Amino acid sequence: MKTYGFEILTERALQEVHGTARLWRHAVTGAQLLSISNDDENKCFGVSFRTPPADSTGVAHILEHSVLCGSDKYPVKEPFVELLKGSLQTFLNAFTFPDKTCYPVASANLQDFYNLMDVYMDAVFHPRISEDIFRQEGWHIEAESPDEPWSYKGVVYNEMKGAYSSPDSVLAEQSQQAVFPDTLYSLDSGGNPEVIPDLTYEAFRDFHSRYYHPSNARFFFWGDDPEEERLRRVADVLSGYAARPVDSAVPLQPRRETPRHIEVPYAAADGEKRALFTVNWLLGERGDVHQALLMEMLEHILEGLPGSPLRRTLIASGLGEDTTGCGLETDLRQMYYSTGLKGVDPRKVPEAELLIFETLACLVEEGIPAAAVEAAVNSVEFAYRENNSGRFPRGLAAMIQALSTWLYDGDPLAALAWEAPLAAIKARLAAGEKLFEEAIRTYFLDNMHRATVVLLPDHGLEKARLDAEAARLRTAQEACDAQARQRLVSETARLQAAQEAPDSPEALATIPNLHVADMPPRNTPLPCAGQSLSSGNTLLCHELPAQGIAYVGLLLPLDTVPHELQPLLPLFARCLTEAGTARRDFTELGAYMAAKTGGVGADMVLATHRENRGAVRYLGVMGKAVQDKIPDLFAIFREILLEPLRESDVLLERMGQMLLEDKARLEHGLVAAGHAAVGLRLRAHFTELGRLAERTSGLSYLQEVRRLLERLEQDPQGVLADLESLRQHVVARPGALLDVTGESPALHRVEEEGARLLRSLPDVRAGEPAAVRPLDLPDAEAFFAPAQVNYVGKAANLIDLGYPYRGSMSVVLRSLRMGYLWERVRVRGGAYGAMCTLDRLGGNLVLASYRDPNVDETLRAYDELSAFLRANPPDAAQLERAIVGAVGDLDAYLLPDARGAQALSRYLTGDTDELRQRMREEILATTARDFLDMADVLEEVAKAGVICVLGGAATRAAAEAHGWAGQEIMA
Repeated sequence: MKTYGFEILTERALQEVHGTARLWRHAVTGAQLLSISNDDENKCFGVSFRTPPADSTGVAHILEHSVLCGSDKYPVKEPFVELLKGSLQTFLNAFTFPDKTCYPVASANLQDFYNLMDVYMDAVFHPRISEDIFRQEGWHIEAESPDEPWSYKGVVYNEMKGAYSSPDSVLAEQSQQAVFPDTLYSLDSGGNPEVIPDLTYEAFRDFHSRYYHPSNARFFFWGDDPEEERLRRVADVLSGYAARPVDSAVPLQPRRETPRHIEVPYAAADGEKRALFTVNWLLGERGDVHQALLMEMLEHILEGLPGSPLRRTLIASGLGEDTTGCGLETDLRQMYYSTGLKGVDPRKVPEAELLIFETLACLVEEGIPAAAVEAAVNSVEFAYRENNSGRFPRGLAAMIQALSTWLYDGDPLAALAWEAPLAAIKARLAAGEKLFEEAIRTYFLDNMHRATVVLLPDHGLEKARLDAEAARLRTAQEACDAQARQRLVSETARLQAAQEAPDSPEALATIPNLHVADMPPRNTPLPCAGQSLSSGNTLLCHELPAQGIAYVGLLLPLDTVPHELQPLLPLFARCLTEAGTARRDFTELGAYMAAKTGGVGADMVLATHRENRGAVRYLGVMGKAVQDKIPDLFAIFREILLEPLRESDVLLERMGQMLLEDKARLEHGLVAAGHAAVGLRLRAHFTELGRLAERTSGLSYLQEVRRLLERLEQDPQGVLADLESLRQHVVARPGALLDVTGESPALHRVEEEGARLLRSLPDVRAGEPAAVRPLDLPDAEAFFAPAQVNYVGKAANLIDLGYPYRGSMSVVLRSLRMGYLWERVRVRGGAYGAMCTLDRLGGNLVLASYRDPNVDETLRAYDELSAFLRANPPDAAQLERAIVGAVGDLDAYLLPDARGAQALSRYLTGDTDELRQRMREEILATTARDFLDMADVLEEVAKAGVICVLGGAATRAAAEAHGWAGQEIMA
């Protein structure tokens, strides 16, 4: 029996996905379709192709970008962007993996879901992929004149220059390639910037023709949409195609019997002497689901917690600052495991490598503690049962899981059907089998197919790369005669003209979209019921279906923490769960928390209150547990809050380790995600929240961490005294708030346990309310790092400028982000991304670019926002699309824990349902006049805005040219 040309291969009811899974095969083309039907309203669709690269030119990556730049049915420049402008999508993106390319979409609105599907399927099978699109998204020579110096541009080219500027990214790529020296995994499917310019347009077109065929496609569906309609829509797209053999198989890496040692340079700041290294082992095939699950548990045993034996030993050795390596990698045909250290003296790498093997051997010989095994099994099982995919739709997470076996012609349901292998592992453990000790011996100690990768600092590498790029361009320029040079200048002008030319109204009309009339006129309220506890504190309850899990938070006010103690807050928060208590050391505590709960952590909860724009500041002690473990969760809360570790030597050692970890993570994050640091710095100019966030997580915090490390050496008792003083300001009952998300029985249990906990806290909080002091920051500053790209930011506070928030601002700024900024900074400028965010309660407007080759050009683009709005008022269709997109942001799909967290945030900030309804009505009522009014606002931003830029040579040159305050951030 066939349905729309599909024949069923497999049908199973899967409790793990709360529905029925059917695997279909298209009779004519051989395309496979995995259809999972359940009650998830957040519907997900994806089409994936095996795309094995033959080199490191990044052809698969460039094609992933390019197919979303217009198609036969949707002949606009960027259907992807047009969908982002005016869709209720909950996910819309694409991924390039080392061996596959995936195009997933998701939406909770059925018509919107169908619209997204239609555009994506036409994009992958019928893309325009003209030579100009290839040049824009991949690479091209930018030649403004025949004789002036030329440059390379291209979105992927600059994205990968950013990736190759990040030591962590380079280490991850080199580790994978070292494990798979004889297969396609030894290549960089994302593209090596030194190789990307070798890719020709002909090879690019050939790659699409070869691999983007239905016979090489795997379609995936998830959610509550009708299955028959799924088949019909895909069948319509496949009509007219015939079966075709596609040679896209992913070969196995032959096992080697000799370990490898590889040294690679990374771009380091002057004076940097530290190395990074990993040891990497080839494991078995991902299709062995039992082994994969076992290795997930073993990863947790070895490194999943701060006190896990391998992680603890490496950190305590003092040989490095933080662990590194991806751990267990399961997205490829064969799994591998990677672990190591960053911040290592290169001469100490052999010692650190030996320590890894000694630790593993000791675990085999002495046995793994039962508590660690229990913690690992419980943690992995809890994660599978909770199925909390965060911002990713659950359907997308399921698609990636299915592809981990399906892509290699295995059973796509094997990785999703985890109950049976989990039960088998638990049964074998109950029978006394030493599963994890044997796995360590087999997969690590006796496994000679391993590679050690060492990244060594090279202070001249950034300059050498720039020089090599310039030399290559000079050679190309000198090799051209006058006619060829003029042709390249003409091509550059043609590309720029194409980028600047607007889509025709007729082309834009082909993009399917929802209408303002389709938008619900009212917000969907989030449940938030407050009640007073017997302790006198408030309990907030968010009754939501949460699969029997309670998400609990205890919020302790930070209003009395003085200025000089504020930078200690992140360390204090980590100490609560990672330093140990008077009852247990941090290894025992971590195992106990993992065995009894789904996780316990502490962090700052910061926000801005709408009435006075003051900082809402709490320390949040958060945890999650199934209902019958709620008493255990609160027992842990009591222990970490009221029974602190008092052994000063142990505490000082642990604090030093945590600070080194923070330092390494902050430093390595600057080059990988400098836009985040730039944004934090800019917000610190304007609001209490911005200042506190900068001092506890931004560039200022990095400096504070470095100072704290010096203080630990020079005045350890002073640091301990400050930490104890901070405790007196934080751990107390007055003003504490208890928050819980879950079903009714769990809420009642939390009420009982929470009141008991709060009564046990001290009745007095030290200190008086303390303001968050202003920071002395220059209006324009630059931070220099060894990077090939830049992160360019500019910001202002609209409320300070006299422009309080209106809902129409969200519509206009979203339209600018997805339109003008995308085209000006990303498409024409070659940056990988551009952001525009507005804090409606605090008033901060922040513009920032990501992996940007430019500085001045990007700042100019920011300053010309107002002129663009005045010259380009939206027509009716553009306005409607912008409004629909803004409503989509307002109605973002959230899992239960995130809905509870959002309800808490609204409570803390005074963001009432009435205010949010007014915002919705203002969004829905936005007119073209509001765009012109916003032009006046952005003109003031251009004049009054402050600037922060982080990056390499271009940042340094701009700072010198403009007289900005500058500093070396990696020093």
